[in-house]
Amino acid sequence: MLQVRVTHRVGALALDLDLTAGAGLTAVIGPSGAGKTTLLRLIAGLVRPGHGRIASDEVVFVDTARGLWVPPHRRGVGYVTQDARLFPHFSVRNNLRYAHWCAGGAPGGAEDWDEIVHLLDLRSLLTRSHTGLSGGEVQRVALGRALLGRPRLLLLDEPLAAVDIGRRTEIIPYLDRLREQRRLPMLYVTHAPAEIAGRADRIIRLQDGRVVASDGAGRLAEGRSGEI
Repeated sequence: MLQVRVTHRVGALALDLDLTAGAGLTAVIGPSGAGKTTLLRLIAGLVRPGHGRIASDEVVFVDTARGLWVPPHRRGVGYVTQDARLFPHFSVRNNLRYAHWCAGGAPGGAEDWDEIVHLLDLRSLLTRSHTGLSGGEVQRVALGRALLGRPRLLLLDEPLAAVDIGRRTEIIPYLDRLREQRRLPMLYVTHAPAEIAGRADRIIRLQDGRVVASDGAGRLAEGRSGEI
């Protein structure tokens, strides 16, 4: 269970967040400037909160009252952004191997390698370069790299925003498989209701740096599916 209770200021935006997320897919929605990306960056350790506590199960990432701060590389958090940020000089295999090596795995040798390569249908891409991939393939590789880091939770910041509609239909089934087979907590930031319709286990709505609604996906979206 992910627990976030923090206050933090970013420019004119004052965040005051109190939320939890369990296994499965939690969609984070809200207007631009509501604090969605900042929330993910706080969890990942890319931003230090002004005050508060963030923990995943028994592991505390930050507790300002105790002066506790765990750096990003020790949090076990996978983070996928809309621009993927693969290493351009690496093949797909080496992009994946790098994450696996950082997590302490023998490159190409452990069960999680085979599971994730199969889960995301990456085997046919392993020898290809970053520049030869479609947008959908790039995002699948980015997901694979994040998962091979053996994360305790996965953060997805508009991962399909830079992908055309045709390619989105290629990626969404893989997200469904992640949700069903891996069951790790996933926070998915999106502006597109269609991406999460029927998929999210719960939805958290942010506005002006605060949680204004949090509920099961069906109940929260009922009658409000077009409002983001």
